[in-house]
Amino acid sequence: MKVTFFGHRRLENREEVRIWLEPTVARLAACGARTFYLGGYGEFDRLALCAVRAAQRAHPEVEAVLVLAYPEAGADAAQYDATVYPPLERVPRRYAIARRNQWMADEAAVVVACVQHGWGGAAKALEYARKKGKEVVAYGAS
Repeated sequence: MKVTFFGHRRLENREEVRIWLEPTVARLAACGARTFYLGGYGEFDRLALCAVRAAQRAHPEVEAVLVLAYPEAGADAAQYDATVYPPLERVPRRYAIARRNQWMADEAAVVVACVQHGWGGAAKALEYARKKGKEVVAYGAS
């Protein structure tokens, strides 16, 4: 099973999100999630990577995959087990992150989200995933 993450670049309640995220990812890994797609930008993505790394202690077969929006990998790629560049060659650079997010949603069975307002890339990606009928595990949802 593949899982992806959508969340804001900046978080006001970083510690609360971390406390929620680690057991969420651990639960998904225990239920068979093996590939975790990450965008690599911002606070939520950093927390998600840390949660995947924590889950790898109990499930070494789990893989943290950086999904690139641009073909050139940054120095941060070394923090991941693998990288993938979706078929975005013909996408204008200004739309690359949005299209990368759509690809991530299309490929994943589950979306883990921390979207706290209705605007921006994370909100649009989550809306897209919901329209596609993806299972969503959302921070703050009851």
